[in-house]
Order: sequence, then C-alpha cells, then structure tokens
Amino acid sequence: MSKRIVLLNGSSLSIKDVIDAGEGSVVFEIDESAVIAMTESRSAVKRILEKGEVVYGINTGFGALSRVTIERDQLEELQYNLIRSHACGVGDAMEPEHVLMMMVIRANTLCIGHSGCRPDVVELLVRMVNEGIAPVVPRIGSLGASGDLAPLSHMALGMIGEGDCNVRDGDIWAEPQTSISALENAGLVPLVLQAKEGLSLINGTSQMCAYLSICVTNMEHLIFAADVSTACSVEAIFGSHSPFDSRVHNARPQRGQSISAARISSLLMGSDINKSHIDCERVQDAYSFRCAPQVHGPVIDLLAESRRMLQIELNSATDNPLIFTNGSKDDVISGGNFHGQNLSLAGDALALACHELASISERRINHVMDPQWTGQNAFLANTEGLESGLMIVQYVAAALISELHLLSNPVSISNVPVSLGKEDHVSMGATSTFRSMQSSVLLAQVLANEFVCSCEALRRTELDAGLGVRATTVWVNSQVPALTSDRAMSKECMKLAQALLSGGLSETLGE
Repeated sequence: MSKRIVLLNGSSLSIKDVIDAGEGSVVFEIDESAVIAMTESRSAVKRILEKGEVVYGINTGFGALSRVTIERDQLEELQYNLIRSHACGVGDAMEPEHVLMMMVIRANTLCIGHSGCRPDVVELLVRMVNEGIAPVVPRIGSLGASGDLAPLSHMALGMIGEGDCNVRDGDIWAEPQTSISALENAGLVPLVLQAKEGLSLINGTSQMCAYLSICVTNMEHLIFAADVSTACSVEAIFGSHSPFDSRVHNARPQRGQSISAARISSLLMGSDINKSHIDCERVQDAYSFRCAPQVHGPVIDLLAESRRMLQIELNSATDNPLIFTNGSKDDVISGGNFHGQNLSLAGDALALACHELASISERRINHVMDPQWTGQNAFLANTEGLESGLMIVQYVAAALISELHLLSNPVSISNVPVSLGKEDHVSMGATSTFRSMQSSVLLAQVLANEFVCSCEALRRTELDAGLGVRATTVWVNSQVPALTSDRAMSKECMKLAQALLSGGLSETLGE
C-alpha cells in the first residue's frame, strides 16, 4: 500500500503527521516554497559574513560565551564543537519512533526560513526520517529552554556521521549501528555543517512537541473512552440516567461538560436496564457516576486548548537568533521562542487530568465490585470465598493511581538557572511533556480495568444495556473473554489498555 505524502512547508504540519512519522506510515517531501524561504534566509547569513559583521549565533560563542567573536576560518569548527559538546544527554534512549517525530518537527521548523540553514540540512533530515534512520538519543538533558539542546545535539550528531543510529527494517528496529554506516547504507552523505547550522538544529522545542503530540493523541482516545466506561458502569450498577439530562448541562453551559454528558446519554439510549428501575428507591448515585460530565468535561476543554497551542508550536520558528530578510535588509534578532513554558504548563495540566480521570474511574470500579450496587457476587466472583473474581483488578487500578499521583506533581515550577545565570529561568518542558505521556499510558490501564469489571457485570445481567454500551461490551469481549473461573489476567488487561490507546474503541463506536 502506498504511503501518504506530506509536504513540509513550515505552516501545515499536523499532530497526526507527527504521529505517523513515528509509525513510518508517511513520506515527507519539502515544499518548493520552503526551499525558497530557506535559500533567502541562508543568503542573509552569507551577506553578514561577507560584510564582516559580528552577529550572535553566526560568528560568536553561545550562551554565556556570546561575547566571544569567532574568526571566519573557525566557523565550521565552531558548529561541530557545539554539537559535540552539547551531546551529553544521559538516561535511557528515546524510543526510535519518538526520535523520528522529533526530527520531522525540527525539519518543519527550519522550513519556515528564519533559521539561516541551507535546504540541504532539511533534505538530509527528511531523507533520514523517510528511511527510518533514528539517531540514538539519551532522553534526559533538556531544560525546556534554549531549546531541547542535549537531545537535539544527539540527533545532529547522527546527521554528521557520529554516534549511533537505529534503523527500521519493515516493522522491526535493528540493533544500533554507527551513524556513518547507517547513512552510507541508505546512500546518504553526512552533513558538513556551515555557519549557524549547528545552532539551528539544536535550538528549539522539538522533543517537547514530540512527547506532547503523543500525549494529546492518547488523551483524545482516552477522554472518549472515559465517557464510554462511565456509561458501561452506570448500566452495571443499574444507575440513574437523569444526571446526563441535557437540561442539567444547559443550565451550566460549559462546552466540555455538555459534550461528555451528551456522549454518555447517547450510549445509554435504548436501555432496558434503565426501564427496569424506574421506581427504584435509590435517590442518587455516587459522585463518580452522576458527576462524571463535570469531571470529564474540563479535560475535554483542556485538550482542545492544548491541541490548539501545540498545532501552532509545530509550525513555529523556535530557534534563536531568528533571521528576517526582505532581500535588501537583513535583521538577526535574538529572542526567546525556544522557551517551552507553554508546553510545560500544558504537560503539567494534562498529567493532573490523567490522575483525575483515573481517580474517578477507580471509584466506579469500586461500586461495580460491591454487591449492594450491582446485586451480584462480591468482586464478581463466580463462587464467593473460593474465588476472588476481579478483586485485584481494582487493587491494580489503585496502585496505578498512586503512580499517577506521583507523576501529577508540577514540573514547571522546578526552575534551575544555568549558563552562569544568563539562562536564569527555564521551563523543564521536556520533563513535563514526557511525564504527561507516561501518565496517559497509565490512565489507559485504569480505564481498561474499569471496562473489564463493568463488562463482566453486564455479561451477568439478563436485561439489555443501552445500544452504545452493548456495542462496547461486544468489543471488550473480543479482547477479554468472560470470567468463568479465576485466572491470571495481566496480559488481557494490558492488551485492552493498548487497544484503547490505539483508538480501537473510538473506531468501533465511530468517534
């Protein structure tokens, strides 16, 4: 099957394009408009050098060493020294897929034409992404300001034929090999850096954007799944549908809350379970059921804003300094577009949102396990006492919430001044966005555990649930068979969580 072609022009890269870059399901090409913009920007760098002007980032040192002027015959060496000295990240290597995502984001940023790079630089980046060549990048090292310097330096190291690279062979990543061999095997030539190009490669928010792209994508599947899991649990406990009445939410017209309530209500339509307890003595269900739209809704709103901000960031010039030229006048302006405070704050908020969605989900699991709510055996055991049923599935959800609680602590407040105090406020956005991505994966498992429990309860109910809930139970049943006796369920629970992250439920229900 032919791959989708995406043109990089610095203005239209989408979050989906970034995700697909990691999966290797697209081919990237450079738009002619971007080639023109980069050529004009590079011409400005040449004119500055020919005039002998001293300009930060072009012929000076960096950071606290910016007052040191570098001779013209040392400019190439300056760029190599920059890459090599900054490639000192530590910790586990980034996933190769995440590196490819970071690379295409960097390429798109350079395509805007404010960085002073030759088109050749972006051409190599794009060819490497298309060939599935991902430099080995230690994850830890970025402060989320002055760009993701250390991770992007390891990326650039691979481009100049140094360090190691992972190479994708079909769906498999081969063992790391030297960057020079990876490039040569693909018919590529290592980049020879020129003035400004090393700095342009490493000064930007690309690692942060890659992690946040994954988190936002995951969360868009999971907030939908959270509404669906609520509907399933409502039916499992013979709960009331009244809290999802549109009149309640029109009286407090918060957009996300209304969306959540409408989704849950639509999934419950056609329920025989609801008809069976019209005259039920139960007055109100627990908050985890009737307040679900009020908890889920703010996450929907937060996600919409995070997506809006991230989409802009993917198509922004985030390095420093930036070059502006109209052909007759060249301006090189030092600013701070590399600062990832926007991404860091979004990451903090999304990690907290993951905790809240998981916390309310676990409370629903607790009620589904309780005979006084479902009228079934405790923990849905087939034989109480002899079997434990799904008791520990709830325990695992509680353990996951403890992990999420730890991860929900804000990262953006942990400023550490660097570069002799010149870079005195940093965002820690790389840590924040990586943590939010991790949190979304843990949330998926909590929601999966809720589905396991609610759908098992529904299997044991003779009455039909709402139409959407019925369709959901069929999908869950395809992943997790009925509990006919106690069994180890780790693989099944993890498989279901992965299916949620992959959008399997969203696809099944046509979201």
